Amino acid sequence: MKNRGSVSVHSAFLFFFVVLVATVDAQTCKPSGKIKGRKPPPGQCNTENESDCCVKGKLYTTYTCSPPVSGQTKATLTINSFEKGGDGGGPSECDGNYHSDDTPVVALSTGWFNNKKRCMKFINVHANGKSVKAMVVDECDSTMGCDSVHDYQPPCPNNIVDASKAVWKALGVPERDWGELDIKWSDA
Repeated sequence: MKNRGSVSVHSAFLFFFVVLVATVDAQTCKPSGKIKGRKPPPGQCNTENESDCCVKGKLYTTYTCSPPVSGQTKATLTINSFEKGGDGGGPSECDGNYHSDDTPVVALSTGWFNNKKRCMKFINVHANGKSVKAMVVDECDSTMGCDSVHDYQPPCPNNIVDASKAVWKALGVPERDWGELDIKWSDA
């Protein structure tokens, strides 16, 4: 009898483990493809905020999805200028306007941007023991890049919250450390 009981417990554990692994696997975001980098024409890639320019022939991974959103979604905070002439390129996707670097605004990777469903909505960004509320005004395109529309910059990774200087200041990050930062964010 003892063997049958432990087989039953073992079977239940194995079933739970398989379901857990399948659930975690279903929530992962896998690359959707690759694009080949093109060399930007002279003066066509703005390197403000240490933005990368595409490299001719380099393959860049693309994503149509982002990791699942939770109450505390892990992400990488990057810096972007949403002003006219800034490294963000053209006007914001959500409202067709430029935004001051002194306003707490962000662009989200394609999956989190969710076909404009987060446009003009607020998120809370948490890092450095502080929190800031920022408005989503743009997409950090994870599906395309290395063209004039994207300022000849590579596609965004799938876990980016691209933020104005105001967000970095509100989080109390010293300017010398601006660039990339591990954060958590949530819908406000």
